[in-house]
Amino acid sequence: MLARRATTDRAGGDRRRTAAVLTVCLGYFMVILDTTVVNIALPDLRRSLGADVAGLAWVVDGYTLALAALLLPAGGLGDRVGARRTFLAGLAGFTAASAACAAAASLPLLVAARVAQGLGAALLIPSSLALVHATFGDRAGRARAIGAWGAVGGVAAAAGPVAGGLLVGWLGWRSVFLVNLPVGAAAAASRPGSCPPPAGAAAPGPTRPGAAPATTVGWRPPLEAAGRFAG
Repeated sequence: MLARRATTDRAGGDRRRTAAVLTVCLGYFMVILDTTVVNIALPDLRRSLGADVAGLAWVVDGYTLALAALLLPAGGLGDRVGARRTFLAGLAGFTAASAACAAAASLPLLVAARVAQGLGAALLIPSSLALVHATFGDRAGRARAIGAWGAVGGVAAAAGPVAGGLLVGWLGWRSVFLVNLPVGAAAAASRPGSCPPPAGAAAPGPTRPGAAPATTVGWRPPLEAAGRFAG
């Protein structure tokens, strides 16, 4: 009986960890997808909003600049208030900003919504990797989860141009932003509350002298990845 109970508990723990990784991977997928999917929509967007080349550049760069500029502060915020709260705030903000992008009636509104998307993305990336890191206590499981997280980013970056072409061809440029809404809803429905907080998240505040810096939770690699995709 004890062996059966231990097996059941272990299976339940595996399901919770899988749900947690699925949640953060879906959020990360949205962030990386938006670094490439919008490029395909630019010609259609120019005709619809009457944008010039400089305006189109801001549609792309407003997102990546906000993401790159706020990534490190967002990682520090996650250390102070908790990665789970930061992730959920980023998920909600990114999804809402995507809806605002789709509803934008002018170029300035679209650029402002893209900057808001970048803010949500900056909150999502470091907290997602921190949560993946904290979900698994054993090194082998953690390595597999981080590998899956990284693979999701690669798939999203590669899928962006293909998905953008299909969406723009069938539904118009607004659909490249609307596609984030079901993905965000799916991430929210994947039991984000099951994500465990990283170790030390319950003790907010500035890093004490001699304590490990915030990068020990593992959010330096996403900065490099975001810069690579944005470049």
